[in-house]
Amino acid sequence: MNSSVRNFLRAQAHDVHPIVMVGKGGYDEMVAKALDEALLHHELVKVKFQANRDQMEQIASQLAVATNSELVGKIGFISIFYRESEEHLITMPRALFK
Repeated sequence: MNSSVRNFLRAQAHDVHPIVMVGKGGYDEMVAKALDEALLHHELVKVKFQANRDQMEQIASQLAVATNSELVGKIGFISIFYRESEEHLITMPRALFK
């Protein structure tokens, strides 16, 4: 995924509210399942972390691998994940892929 696509997706996520929460317990199979389900229905999902910042990057990477998604960006304690669905809910301009 190139930087133009990431920038476009971050802009699309601006008005999206976090759907999945990661508690102080950190990574859990239930969190990965919740994110997987949310990505299936929304394609672009914000995840709010309540864990320490030093654990956040590792947990976000684990979630991206577990859900076969892309980590698009991080802002404070929120990470943005993207995975294209069969319905193609988000239409990306062709100019982004040049």
